Amino acid sequence: MSTGINLEELYNNSVKILTDLIGFKTISGEDNSSLIDYCDDILKKLGATSFRTYDDEEKRVNLFATLKTKNSNGKKPIILSGHTDVVPVSKGWSTDPFIATVKGEKLYGRGSCDMKGFIACALAYAPIYSKSNLDRDIHFSFTFDEETACQGAPILIEELKKRKIKDGICIIGEPTNMKIIDAHKGCFEYTTYFKGLAGHSSAPHKGVSAVEYASRYVNKLIELREKLKERAPKDSIFDPPHSTLSIGGIFGGIAHNVIADKCHVNWETRPVVKEDAVFLNQELDKYANEVLLPEMKKIFPNSSIEKDIIGEIVGFDREDKSEACELISSLTGDNSRQVVSFGTEAGLFQEIGISTVVCGPGSIEQAHKIDEFIVLDELKKCLNLLDGIKNNSIAN
Repeated sequence: MSTGINLEELYNNSVKILTDLIGFKTISGEDNSSLIDYCDDILKKLGATSFRTYDDEEKRVNLFATLKTKNSNGKKPIILSGHTDVVPVSKGWSTDPFIATVKGEKLYGRGSCDMKGFIACALAYAPIYSKSNLDRDIHFSFTFDEETACQGAPILIEELKKRKIKDGICIIGEPTNMKIIDAHKGCFEYTTYFKGLAGHSSAPHKGVSAVEYASRYVNKLIELREKLKERAPKDSIFDPPHSTLSIGGIFGGIAHNVIADKCHVNWETRPVVKEDAVFLNQELDKYANEVLLPEMKKIFPNSSIEKDIIGEIVGFDREDKSEACELISSLTGDNSRQVVSFGTEAGLFQEIGISTVVCGPGSIEQAHKIDEFIVLDELKKCLNLLDGIKNNSIAN
């Protein structure tokens, strides 16, 4: 930590802010505006300008705020990016998941590591950025519903393109134990709906069982999953090396003796390359439209199969030369590069020309679990990184 900066004071403030952030029940799909107001208020008091983007119902909000330099010399801005949503909680917590609780060297609470810890550090360090003579802008990018196929980030990215904000170095503070992540697979999530014809189970030939056709659809998914393994690139850096496919659930039927007229299947694929997702969807749509649906319509012309796109998030590709990775390496002394199995908005920033790295406090091993926690020392490591960014951005 640089001279003149009180690490303990910054750390204590980050814990206080994290405690406040955990108190906002920003479960994916629900209103996150109160948390965004909280963050925006902190940054505006420091002189930041900001804009917001919204979902269709304007209840879920993205925030993009900027501490603008007065000494620009063309140096690329820094974007500190994080998602504000958390996954739902289940029974079994030993503490209230929405009240931050410190036990020893750990702070417990939903979102403590994934990923309100990073947001807390960014907000805690923001006053230092605002008082420093920086030669680049510092952006704060806080999005909604990352946990459900990154629904918020694409909306923000479109606004950045409109505002011609297409350059910079983006640090996505997902929990990596402050290790440098420079690649991950894409994440494409879907729900496929089947509509058939209900009837008495004693006359199955007079009805169209949505459950049966959905089951055949699932079998096709399993068949295609094996073909994805055959398409694995020889030089794949991922484990497993091929694109994956997972069936999250099949839901339909109301009773043993009733032909189910409705059913839906939740499924996802994590492609190594986008072409695998294209292949998978083409094969699946062909099977649904040319095999299943004609059979269904022979009995009930109003039968239907509809695939709903929950989210299609591109992968994060490793680059031979990455300004973002090189910056983090220069500040931490860590020259290693790793890949992860989870997805982020990194590929979206990368697509519009912004050099991106995933690096943040906490362990992904604690994410989404009962009694989620962050080791408090991780917050200090993150603050040290943010301080290094400041030192790298001082105007001469």
